[in-house]
Parts: sequence; structure tokens; C-alpha cells
Amino acid sequence: MTAKQNLLFLCTGNSCRSQMAEGWGKKLLSDRFDVYSAGIEKHGLNPNAVKAMSEQGVDISSHYSKTLDDLKGVHFDVVVTVCGHADETCPVLPGSTKKIHHGFDDPPKLAENAANEEETMIPYRRVCEEIKTFVENIDDYLV
Repeated sequence: MTAKQNLLFLCTGNSCRSQMAEGWGKKLLSDRFDVYSAGIEKHGLNPNAVKAMSEQGVDISSHYSKTLDDLKGVHFDVVVTVCGHADETCPVLPGSTKKIHHGFDDPPKLAENAANEEETMIPYRRVCEEIKTFVENIDDYLV
């Protein structure tokens, strides 16, 4: 039996996209990976990300915003940056760490001018689905 690898999803504030990715990773990849998320900064858990994931049957309500400092001592085999800022400011990783960048739109930014809650949730739901598809196909990026 092969030991699980450590997989990190990294974003700017660890509030939305990386949290969704951690949720999908834990649901879909837990047989192969111990899945984590972190941010360059802590922005708190976005309640609309929690809602979008809940609608998909994935509970991330107990997640919390953290940085890499909060995960000291964990060696990551794979780091996936899910936004451009995290990709540009990602700290230097050990040579054995595989880094993948796959950016996703920022739902809070897209929802800034939404007229109501239903309109607000549209980008959250779309990005939630896009992240799920990425996680389902992560092996395509690990080659």
C-alpha cells in the first residue's frame, strides 16, 4: 500500500476558492491524499462558499482560514495555486514538491454588484463546479 501524499490548495486569503478545493479534495481524493488549504493571508471563511458547497452535499462549515505558517511541519507533495496572486507570491517550495497553477475566477469579486442573494450565488456555484471538475481530473495535471 502506498502512503498518502499531502496536497495543498493555496489562494490569497484562504476564504473561498482554496476552501472549496479542500472540500472537494477531501470528498473525492481522500483515498490518495491528505488534503489541506491555506492562504498567503487569512481572510476568514466566506459564508457564500460554505453555502455553494453545502448545495453540492459538501460541508466545509468547520473549515477556518489559515496560512502556511499554520501548517508548519507538513511536507506538501503537491501544491495547487488557485489564483494568480498566490501563484505569483507562492513561497519557494522544496525541490520534491510538484507545483501546479490552475486559476479560478474570484466569486466575491464577481458578485460585488449583484442585485440580490440569488444573483450573488451564481458565480459561487459556477466556480464551485469548475473546482470540482478540476479536482476530479487532477491526475491530468500530475503527469
